Amino acid sequence: MHNARSPGSPIGVFDSGVGGLSVLRHIRAQYPHEDLMYFADSGHAPYGDKTEQYVVDRALAVTEFLLAQGIKALVVACNTATVAAIKAVRARHPDLPVVGVEPGLKPAAAATRSGKVGVLATARTLKGDKFLQLREQISAATKAEFLLQPAVGLVDEIEKGDLHTAAIAGMLERYVAPLLKHGADTLVLGCTHYPFVRDGIERVLHDHARSDVTLIDTGDAVARQLGRLLEAGSLLRPSGDSVLRGYTTGDASALAQAFADLLGLQPVVEKVDV
Repeated sequence: MHNARSPGSPIGVFDSGVGGLSVLRHIRAQYPHEDLMYFADSGHAPYGDKTEQYVVDRALAVTEFLLAQGIKALVVACNTATVAAIKAVRARHPDLPVVGVEPGLKPAAAATRSGKVGVLATARTLKGDKFLQLREQISAATKAEFLLQPAVGLVDEIEKGDLHTAAIAGMLERYVAPLLKHGADTLVLGCTHYPFVRDGIERVLHDHARSDVTLIDTGDAVARQLGRLLEAGSLLRPSGDSVLRGYTTGDASALAQAFADLLGLQPVVEKVDV
């Protein structure tokens, strides 16, 4: 039923909310001719405090919806959904190119000089078997120590749209400062929402006189991996104007506002019941 994929088919990108727009930004920059469909599952967000099975069920439902729209590939632009559900999505749709986002532990281990890496992520990501296995593998191979910091409530604040509130500034100080105190010289932004508050994180680093700290955002690497999969399947679209559409299970005007505020874009956005 979903076999009519061609280079002209769109790419689906999905997240629990607006965080995946940080990944969409990289995809648009690297592949300007591709049609893109962005799905924000805001009516069921945040995923970070849900059970693993709940996230799996949502990921499968959203994938089915996007397949019905004719996508040729899927980017799970949500760390929590990648950890909980990407295995189930690939098992259900073995012929669909699927790219997930994992916290950048490997590049962080390569970047650290102190051997201590702070990881900011949702509680669900940090508890996931996939993440914990990755941490064990990379720790064993590199001797890097990963300091895990669940950033409780930060996704909710970012979803509200104003990135410069006292609430966000307070959370960033509360979550980043202890990692610095314990000697981290590299911080992994382990949720696709967090690049949108990079300025705030850098302000905390400046306040603590730690501008030597390296921040790791994996959006660029995700876009490159997508390109490799599309090329392998002869699915890259070499030319033409691109079309971007937005779908949400939440408030369409809120997603439209996020596109405008975060990316300076004004795509058609539709509320759907999925």
